[in-house]
Amino acid sequence: MRIVHLANFYGPRSGGLRTTMHRVAAGYAALGHEVTLVVPAEGATRECRTRTADAEIVALPSRVLPGSGGYRVITNLTRVRTLLDEVSPDAVEVSDRFTLSSVGDWARRRGVASAVFSHETLTGLAAAFGPRFRATARGVNWWNVRLAARFDHVVATTEFAAREFRAVGAANVRIVPLGVDLDAFDPDRFDEGARRELARGARVLLVHAGRLSPEKRPERSILALRLLVRRGVDARLVVAGDGPRRRALERAAAGYPVDFLGFVADRERLATILACADVSLAPGPLETFCLAALESLASGTPVVASATSALREVIGDRAGAVVDDHPSAFADGIVAQLDRGTAERRREARARAEQYPWSRTVDAMLALHAAAARRQGTAA
Repeated sequence: MRIVHLANFYGPRSGGLRTTMHRVAAGYAALGHEVTLVVPAEGATRECRTRTADAEIVALPSRVLPGSGGYRVITNLTRVRTLLDEVSPDAVEVSDRFTLSSVGDWARRRGVASAVFSHETLTGLAAAFGPRFRATARGVNWWNVRLAARFDHVVATTEFAAREFRAVGAANVRIVPLGVDLDAFDPDRFDEGARRELARGARVLLVHAGRLSPEKRPERSILALRLLVRRGVDARLVVAGDGPRRRALERAAAGYPVDFLGFVADRERLATILACADVSLAPGPLETFCLAALESLASGTPVVASATSALREVIGDRAGAVVDDHPSAFADGIVAQLDRGTAERRREARARAEQYPWSRTVDAMLALHAAAARRQGTAA
């Protein structure tokens, strides 16, 4: 099978999206499928082609999306369509619910299987940023109905992510959880020297891994650490990530034991950081999966997360806790995890992550494409 995955908001620091695209492509390639990834180029005019062991990567001219913190979007949709004609895929996957949604129409006209990923909740974003949620929600519902009709499948990574499509009666929503590299992220990555360096004498080491953008509410991790210190807990927080909120967060953390590491591109270093921590924090209230949280679990580190996000589904009952969207609730959740035995919390976290191998994601996506292809054949 020849599979093309198209995405915007992809770049050197795009974290979960980039990881997902490359891990799924590797799974496809291992099973003998051909994969092409279509992503934004780092410029407005030049098209670039490269090849990895698993896929061809076609970078198309793009522009920075204002207010996005540097994310880029492909600008020439005509070129997208001609490229698809050239590649002639058997299936297309889209990780952009806006500017690339017309790819679903292209696939429908040519009898090609298609799937669009719901990596975010538009309803939640509208509530967080929309000046009038009720009016904005009607627009979101209209768009979701239209989007679902353009593709064979809407792929949601959790029931939380699927909810807004089910609410508008979309019958083609399928749940396909993401996965984690269980070899790269492992409790055995724990290193006593690295732990000492990160903790800098503190007894408790906390980690926040993720993009520092407003919708992810990273300030709650800072405020929770401040509360713990005031309660007499000897803790240090390391923040692995970057984004538009960084300067404000650094101001909020001034005078407290918080270290900002910036974006950690070295995956081995990130795995070590996660394995050395006692608790990982995921305060984003709109997370539809949160790959960083799953990587923490695979590293043997329990997660304290927002109860209004999808993390309840990912963490389960014993690999961490979900708490109210308030710093004091996060502080309480951290203390509750620390009160558990180290061996127990590490064992339970790893056991939960082992339910999410990337092979399960790959197999589920291939099954969706095969089902869509059979329907296309029947219709023909």
